[in-house]
Amino acid sequence: MKFETLKFDENGLIPAVVQDYQSKEILTVAYMNKTSLEKTVEIGETVFFSRSRKELWHKGETSGNTQKVKSIRYDCDQDALVILVQPKGPACHTGAYSCFSETLYEDETNSDSGPSSDRYAILNELQEIIAQRQHEMPEGAYTTYLFEKGVDKILKKVGEEAGEVIIAAKNRDPEELRWEVSDLFYHVLVLLQEQNVPLDDILKTLAERHTKGDN
Repeated sequence: MKFETLKFDENGLIPAVVQDYQSKEILTVAYMNKTSLEKTVEIGETVFFSRSRKELWHKGETSGNTQKVKSIRYDCDQDALVILVQPKGPACHTGAYSCFSETLYEDETNSDSGPSSDRYAILNELQEIIAQRQHEMPEGAYTTYLFEKGVDKILKKVGEEAGEVIIAAKNRDPEELRWEVSDLFYHVLVLLQEQNVPLDDILKTLAERHTKGDN
């Protein structure tokens, strides 16, 4: 792989935004030099350059919280990178899923029911929370319990909730149906996270089927 087109700064570094390829949550921002970038491609896990220690830093080498690289992209100016990863554990040294856990400003002018709001934003939010639970495993959280029990438990819950959806529909009970479909959606998202299948892949498949007229 050639890196000649990339523009490293006067210190030989280029900023790298690390993003969870499933939830699309930004995990951290670090720096790479040519050597660390080459090493990242070679081993398939993120390797950064520590500006404070002046040395290469293999993410998770001591903690075990490695980041498997799924793709590396660069911007139009060729002076910044976006690295999509499959994280194994928290990204932050504090034990948090993401280094960006604090909110400095948030636009609250849009109503959830307004025409400019994203009607599917809750799916993205749920996906991020589920990914966070998987990597931080907070005690007492139901999602943590599901991941601890493993895929068989998650599959059992998906099957149970699908059955509840059928019963609610047969009962012609709209309120019950809303609750049960919501439960099913949530458990399917947990299953996708456990199986390392991004929701984007499902949406892509739906779009491809629509284009082909399979529906």
